[in-house]
Amino acid sequence: MTNKLKPALIGGVVTGILSVIPIVSSCCCLWAIAGGALACFLYIKDSPTPVSTTEGATVGAMSGAVGGVIYFIIGLPIALFFGVAQMEEAFRRSGVEIPLAGTALALLSALMVIIIILVCSTLGGLVGVPIFEKRKGTINTPPPPQDFGGGPGTGPGPGGSYGAGL
Repeated sequence: MTNKLKPALIGGVVTGILSVIPIVSSCCCLWAIAGGALACFLYIKDSPTPVSTTEGATVGAMSGAVGGVIYFIIGLPIALFFGVAQMEEAFRRSGVEIPLAGTALALLSALMVIIIILVCSTLGGLVGVPIFEKRKGTINTPPPPQDFGGGPGTGPGPGGSYGAGL
């Protein structure tokens, strides 16, 4: 079995870093899908056997988990420092009353982004397998049925000889 951790770490770092860069982060879902697909590509490249879509989804989800942790460590402090006051002001101007304020609002929004990253990275891993897996052969197929002889008249007859039963 090939190691899934290294591709997941690389894909997750790409996802996490691109998801916290201020202007680039508006394409958060795209970066998560790309990070999951990258992790899937790296896993397929090192795998000696054809990779199933389940394995691709697993590597993508692992990549999303790593990206989510990076987003939480880097993105949440940025949101707390720059974005909380702006979010509260935008809600006040629009006339929306929300029971959460300040840090709780930033934590809830970060949790939602982490879930989105996890789901999109899993989708990236699922989509990556049909795109990048070019090896022939099916995965875990049962062996073909065995042929234990032909039809009637090909086995030994009543006297133990092969023939028409003379």
